[in-house]
Amino acid sequence: MAVCALALAPAAWLHLSADGRVRTVADVPATDVAVVFGAGLRNGSPTPYLAHRLDTAVRLYRAGKVKVVLVTGDNSTKGYDEPDAMRSYLTGHGVPRTRVVDDYAGFDTWDSCARAKRIFGVRRAVLVTQGFHVTRALALCAAAGVEAYGVPVAEPHDVTWYYGETREVFAADKASLDAVFRPSPTFLGPKEDGVERALASRAGARRAPSAR
Repeated sequence: MAVCALALAPAAWLHLSADGRVRTVADVPATDVAVVFGAGLRNGSPTPYLAHRLDTAVRLYRAGKVKVVLVTGDNSTKGYDEPDAMRSYLTGHGVPRTRVVDDYAGFDTWDSCARAKRIFGVRRAVLVTQGFHVTRALALCAAAGVEAYGVPVAEPHDVTWYYGETREVFAADKASLDAVFRPSPTFLGPKEDGVERALASRAGARRAPSAR
């Protein structure tokens, strides 16, 4: 029993960390930035799970809940570019290009959270991902210094969902170590002002009519 308790402790910590932070599009507090985590490509286009995350980000933007969408994913090779595909999807669904910011080195959840704070200066955010992943994302972003709420994407309980749910049990161990030791992301690089510029351009667009 003691061994089982120790094995499940990281997963329990994740759920406790997310307590009260999981919301819906309708009741999530408005903030500047939504962070959408990558979930794979198929023939260069978002997988269904990733498309559903992006659809939720579109809903958040249209509802005025967020002003900018930070898309974070894997671009470790020239032929695989999650952020570019995510941006194209969002702009194709009505989110202005100037409101989408790309993070090309979000290789895992910790990297995405740590880079959101350290590279892009994000302090508060709405995290968009599937329900089985949202608690880990919330815990890791909190450890990285990002105050966040999560909006989980509902999915049918198919084979992919059960795989993701099972994977989270094992991913909790790495997440707990990341939260304690807070390693540098795989690729850190210089600070970027993409989020700041996107917010400034939005503010400028709002002021423009009254200036005429």
